[in-house]
Order: sequence, then C-alpha cells, then structure tokens
Amino acid sequence: MSVFQPQSTFMNVPAATDLRQSQAVIVGLPFDCGAHPARIGSRLGPTAIRQESLALEYGDEWSDIDSFKLLNVVDAGNAAVQPGDIDISFPAIKSAIMAIAEAGAVSISLGGDGAVALPEMRALHAVHKDLVTLHLDSHTDAYPGEGYTNGNPFLRAVEEKVVDASSSFHIGMRGNASWPRVFKLGRDLGYAVIPQRDLLSTGIETVFDMVREKLRGRPVYLCWDMDFFDPSCAPGVCTPTPGGVSAREGLHILEQCHGLNIVGISVNTVSPPHDPNGVTALLAANVVLNFINLLARAKANSTK
Repeated sequence: MSVFQPQSTFMNVPAATDLRQSQAVIVGLPFDCGAHPARIGSRLGPTAIRQESLALEYGDEWSDIDSFKLLNVVDAGNAAVQPGDIDISFPAIKSAIMAIAEAGAVSISLGGDGAVALPEMRALHAVHKDLVTLHLDSHTDAYPGEGYTNGNPFLRAVEEKVVDASSSFHIGMRGNASWPRVFKLGRDLGYAVIPQRDLLSTGIETVFDMVREKLRGRPVYLCWDMDFFDPSCAPGVCTPTPGGVSAREGLHILEQCHGLNIVGISVNTVSPPHDPNGVTALLAANVVLNFINLLARAKANSTK
C-alpha cells in the first residue's frame, strides 16, 4: 500500500492510465489569455471545480444507472498549458483533446477561459469531420479582431473550417458587447444565434426541440460557459452578465440536451478569485456531473 495519496481528481474518480478503457474522460485546461483588465483567474478554474466536486454524490436522480461505472469515467489531469501563452497552450490543448477523442471517449474539459474552445474544436474536427457546436453563453465569442482571444474562438473556427456554423447554435446571449451588432455578426458567419430574450419568449422546450432536430446524428461539441447562468447563482466568472438563467433553469436546459451525439463537452470560465464561497465552482461541478449522467443514460438506452 502506497504511503502517498494522489492529488484530488474530479469526484475522486480514478486517474487515467489507459484512455481506451474509458468512454468519458475529465481533463483540466488551466489556461486564460490574461488579457481582461480586471477579471483574470479562470486558469485556476479546473482546480476549484475538482475541489468543489468532492461534495457531490454519485447518484442520478433520473435513473438507477451507475453512470461512473458504465462509462468508466477517469480524470486525465491537466493539459500541459502555459497561461497567457497561446503558442504553447493551443497545441497542448489540441493534443490532449485529440488523445481522448482518438481513444473513442467523450472529453469533458474544465476551463479555462473561452479561448480554449478553438483548440478543442480543432481537435474534435480532426476526429469528427462533420462537427457542429452548441454554445451556451452570454456572448457569441465570435467577435472580430486580430489574433486569438477569448472573444473570437467561434469566428476563427469558421475561418479554419473546423465547425459547420450553418448547423450550429449560440444560445443565451445578452447584455452589452465590445462590438456593435454582435448577433448579426454571428449570424453572418452562419450560426443560429438565439439571444436570452428569445430563449425565454419562445420557450426552453420549443427551442431545444429545434436544436435536437437540427443536430440529429451530427457530432456535437457542447460548450457551456458558466456566465450562461445569472451572476446571482454564478458570480465567479470572467464576465458576469445580469439576466441569465437560474441554476434550476440551467440544469433543466442541460437535460434538454438528451438525444444529441455529444463528442466533447467544455465547462469553462470559472474564476476562483471572484468566487470566494466556491458557489460557481460547485455549480460547474454539478453541470459536469449532470452531463456524465446524461451520457450514461444515452449509452444505457442505446444498448437496450
């Protein structure tokens, strides 16, 4: 018996030894661009989410499936990134996500700021050529601008042809933006942009009926920015924007993702320095747990 105890993994799942034995793999992406004038800290997000996950229970309220056993969930640790250094970090993130995808598993990444989405999409597209995205966020992250930032991964993804924007969705956008007419800019790229006001006026179930129909059978990169939630329940994020969904509404929306062929999940932008009580990291851990249960239910149903 070892006298050493390994570092905490997500919910104390086993550390990865052979990715080929798992169907869902946790990976930390402790990267941020470090460019925000006041709110830098999402590089610390993976550690905080793992820490808060230790308070969670394994059960699934919707079924009696042992999700973690069925999927053999493991934690691969962190990608070898260097915060603020895109030249080092983007290839490292791509390599980590590709290793998981090539092993036949779903990557579940803990960010990190929104910039991590681009190398994730590059990796997933290399394995799943028909990739689409479902992006839940208060911002489109498809803004104009030079270089690579947390504001333009979905613009660069279209330019690089690593995602089919014509069959992809941005949902939950609201508030002020650093660029005029950002919804139109996203739509001009081909994305379906559904602002928060339209999500609520149309109805969550109606919107996600449309999403499931449009994305049926396609490999989906599901990017969940924690500022999709309202700051009242998720204050510790990079760019808090009032008017988002409640924790109850957000977890209900998560369940509406059933039936999608999810090949990669990103839960990002938790900023621990702005989350003193850990409530945002705890909510993010719950989002991850609920996605694991969703994936397990889909697998169980596919084998019936």
